[in-house]
Amino acid sequence: MLIIFDLDGTLVDSGEDIARSVNDLLEASARPALPHSRIRSYVGDGVRKLLERSLGETSEAELARAETVYLSIYRRRLLENTRPYPGVVPALERLRGQHRLAVLTNKPVAESLTILEGLDLRRYFRAVCGGDSFARKKPDPVGVWFLQEEAGAESAETLLVGDSSVDYSTARNAGIRSCLVRYGMGPWNQATEQPDFVVDDLRELASLVHGGAGE
Repeated sequence: MLIIFDLDGTLVDSGEDIARSVNDLLEASARPALPHSRIRSYVGDGVRKLLERSLGETSEAELARAETVYLSIYRRRLLENTRPYPGVVPALERLRGQHRLAVLTNKPVAESLTILEGLDLRRYFRAVCGGDSFARKKPDPVGVWFLQEEAGAESAETLLVGDSSVDYSTARNAGIRSCLVRYGMGPWNQATEQPDFVVDDLRELASLVHGGAGE
């Protein structure tokens, strides 16, 4: 089975480092700081969307400049507060023996690799793809299809694990099953979005898959 994981809000809690970096950018732009909870809710669609939501109405040229500044700020604190969520490491330890694992995130791939390597998580994944790995980001299914082709996995044996509506839509668009976590940054609508699995701890996913739900 191929299990594809989102990064921010699913494997790692990076919200504090992202929020502080956004507020540093806002301060440099003479704009008021935002609550960290609000910035966390903006995560999931890639850096450009994060900044578009945080900065409000602004031009494409200003957004492009802001992205360059933000990334220079964020790269300096990628691992200040970012840590794996509880249960992630034991879940990955259990899953990797029987399944092929990969990461598909809208975060740029270089920063994603730095985080995974710094937290000693890179060794669990056969592939890591970021928001700049393909012409289109999630919820476009191109990343899922690439990972499926690389792993030789059919749709029926592929599962996408994430924490947001973006991940749910990506799985739907790719024609694969989905698992959403309740502990992430999200958001996702539990009334209208019906993933195949929902977990409060990634160790539950390992039990579900090994129990036959994903075989």
